[in-house]
Amino acid sequence: MKRIGVLTSGGDAPGMNAAVRAVVRKAIYHGVEIYGVFGGYAGLISGNIRKLELGSVGDIIHRGGTFLYSARCEEFKTKEGQGKGIEQLKKHGIEGLVVIGGDGSYMGAKALTEHGFPCVGIPGTIDNDIPGTEFTIGFDTALNTVIDAIDKIRDTASSHDRTFVIEVMGRNAGDIALWAGLAGGAETILIPEDEYDMKEIASRLKKGHERGKKHSIIIVAEGVMSGYEFGKQLKEETDFDTRVTVLGHVQRGGTPTAFDRVLASRLGARAVELLMEGRGGRAVGIEKNQMVDYDIIEALAKKHTVDLNLYKLSKELSI
Repeated sequence: MKRIGVLTSGGDAPGMNAAVRAVVRKAIYHGVEIYGVFGGYAGLISGNIRKLELGSVGDIIHRGGTFLYSARCEEFKTKEGQGKGIEQLKKHGIEGLVVIGGDGSYMGAKALTEHGFPCVGIPGTIDNDIPGTEFTIGFDTALNTVIDAIDKIRDTASSHDRTFVIEVMGRNAGDIALWAGLAGGAETILIPEDEYDMKEIASRLKKGHERGKKHSIIIVAEGVMSGYEFGKQLKEETDFDTRVTVLGHVQRGGTPTAFDRVLASRLGARAVELLMEGRGGRAVGIEKNQMVDYDIIEALAKKHTVDLNLYKLSKELSI
């Protein structure tokens, strides 16, 4: 291929800029022209497309968010919208497209692939819920943001003998809650992938209180319920002084960690290699620290699973 495009779509994630930088510089290194699509699939439909140079991605590897901007686009879910997007790609002479985002972004790449336009998907989402990869771009940074918040909240929880309920993001996946809860020493973790027993949770908290434990941290994944709803249920079972914190979009921002920067760079470079090899319709990922790629349609057919061994360990360590 002589000319490819790159776009970011859906929710932003720390490390997306590092991935775009890798795509741009890897392409230019191999003599391939690279065009940026600004504003996700909405920008693709409207033709908000500009050629990128080496300097276009200077000093962005450390920045959170995405300098290409992102947007959700209902129109692109239709065949008409997809047709408009393909027209714009052809108008600009773009022969292949790298799409960085979550499962919604992958669905758009899948649609283009089915229309015969080669795309490669890069997993960029803090939720870590994309099949075909152990880690997604942004997950590690979001995880460290949550852990930092847990550590700070534990200070005030211990000072006031309180139980804190912390609601974290993750959509329908419990990875952020599980990893942050385990790393942060949470007494209870609630994830969508497993049922919970409020009476059992209340019983464990009471037993801890009886042996002298004055405060507790409970992590609730948003896919289970809101933190406020859980806090209300907990108060009905116990008389503990309870506070609720919803971390919200602070989890999506911030300087990407070294892990996310390296992961994004590796995935971005591999995506360009696949297009240069004429292998569109793929999704790249990392497994056992090695780059892998799957048919994007097959990848979307798989179901993301959380590591239940980690979940079991978190329960064993929170006695």
